Amino acid sequence: MIANGYQLKEDAGRGFRRVVASPKPIAIIEKETVKALLNAGQVVITVGGGIPVVREGNHLRGVSAVIDKDWASAKLAKMIDADILIILTAVEKVAINFGKHNEKWLERLNLDQAQRYINEGHFAKGSMLPKVEAALSFSCSRHGRETLITVLNKAKQEIEVKTGTIVYL
Repeated sequence: MIANGYQLKEDAGRGFRRVVASPKPIAIIEKETVKALLNAGQVVITVGGGIPVVREGNHLRGVSAVIDKDWASAKLAKMIDADILIILTAVEKVAINFGKHNEKWLERLNLDQAQRYINEGHFAKGSMLPKVEAALSFSCSRHGRETLITVLNKAKQEIEVKTGTIVYL
């Protein structure tokens, strides 16, 4: 559907949303600020989805697109050399056959398993798929890195006892 020159698409019964490109992030402009805050012992909650920018001389200009929050988080985590990435979502763990009678919650997910499940179409495109792909991108970028995918109220417990879904190389 096109309205006022914009491409619109129905959003799962929540009305209509504008459809724009969703490029993967190339860099995070604020990475040095994030590093400085971390080095000062601060807890930093940063990145999310957002509007990408392009540099024009000494200025930044927003472009008509949206950067996925999970990919942005994975990119920043790599740039600041983090050991673990936590991706928060609405469910405690990643599942295959989600919402079906044979639903299976995953506690650990390695590269080969994740790729097989992605190829089999187990993860929804605008939901769990970018989380799993971003988790793989981060976890496979250096030996020893892991990503935890879980809900906020379980994150602390899951970090300590390594539950939830851990994505690893």
